[in-house]
Amino acid sequence: MARNTISTLLTQRQLIDAYFMEQRTRVLDIAAFLDRLDRAAAADAEDDFRYVAFRQTLRELLSDEPGRVERVQMILSDRTTEPLPELDRKAAYGASIRNPVGNNGQETH
Repeated sequence: MARNTISTLLTQRQLIDAYFMEQRTRVLDIAAFLDRLDRAAAADAEDDFRYVAFRQTLRELLSDEPGRVERVQMILSDRTTEPLPELDRKAAYGASIRNPVGNNGQETH
């Protein structure tokens, strides 16, 4: 497994002791979300940009390369720099509809 050059003061065991139950809950929430998607009345969102980004983040979480949080953040970020002519939604999308990210974390056009 790749090691980050910046370390914490805690050991892996201490981190697991401190945070495992919280992360377990989050993983179960994700599993429940994916199960609900599998049971949906119609499979009509396979190409939805949020679902695509979500699947990309799951692949990224399995990576042994340091920097997962940055790569996931970029997958789930809208990197648009040009202002929109008008507001297209009142709430954030949570992923970029305008700048999809490829499997390697790089923007695709």
